[in-house]
Amino acid sequence: MLPSLPDRATVALQYLLPKRLLTELAGALARRPLGAVTQAAIRRFIDRYQVDMAEAAEPNPLAYATFNDFFTRALRPGARPLAEAAWVCPVDGAISQCGPIEGGRIVQAKGHGYTAQALLGGDAALAAAMADGVFATLYLSPRDYHRIHMPCDGVLQRMVHVPGTLFSVNPATARGVPGLFARNERVVCVFEGQHPSGRAFPWALVLVGATIVGSMATAWHGVVNPPRPGTVRSWDYTGRDVRLARGAEMGRFLLGSTVVLLLPPGVARLRPDWAPGQPVRMGQAMADWL
Repeated sequence: MLPSLPDRATVALQYLLPKRLLTELAGALARRPLGAVTQAAIRRFIDRYQVDMAEAAEPNPLAYATFNDFFTRALRPGARPLAEAAWVCPVDGAISQCGPIEGGRIVQAKGHGYTAQALLGGDAALAAAMADGVFATLYLSPRDYHRIHMPCDGVLQRMVHVPGTLFSVNPATARGVPGLFARNERVVCVFEGQHPSGRAFPWALVLVGATIVGSMATAWHGVVNPPRPGTVRSWDYTGRDVRLARGAEMGRFLLGSTVVLLLPPGVARLRPDWAPGQPVRMGQAMADWL
């Protein structure tokens, strides 16, 4: 089925826009304390996207010195209780796609897919470990809470910053740009998990950048990008015992985007109510052990 005319127009504009320039300008402005300009931008954003500030640890919009401070605001204690499940949702947002990784390929949208190897920055060994496993792609809209949390306990193994383009990741663009999530700039975070049987296994959480996403940050490193040198950068954490518990903050978007979770076969099954288009909240039940 051909994309609708509005979708085609959205995608065409994406190809024409100077995406990196717009992103760098937006990121620079979002990082700066601009007084009344910042406060006006925050109030406008709250009204435009109907942001629920009652959930924030600091509900007063005037208390944020920069737009990034507001955008990555913490939630009040108890706002996102963790469900009684082996794996919990790492973000607020909506399920873009989820299901099996078939033949090493991940569904992006109807008629579009990409390989796990491409998403993981060319790591063939890790992609092979994920073949026939499961994935979940979660889209964070502008109004959502933009911190990312651990879906399960994990020991950090490595982090890879993969350069790429900066298409929007909204649903219309996901339907119209082939291989979108494997083309955009991204930060691949690889962890080791422990199955109740005692078996260790790798799993990955991929933070995907987008237009106007000024940077991505992780709890153990801080801001990963910028810089954007145009080459793959990697950090090895094996043997450094960087452990993060289920529900702990592991990163954040400055401004929002998408995360893709990859699990190997024989580890977990997604809950039956997990389906494309469903809204999700951080901490809700996502998957159970196999």
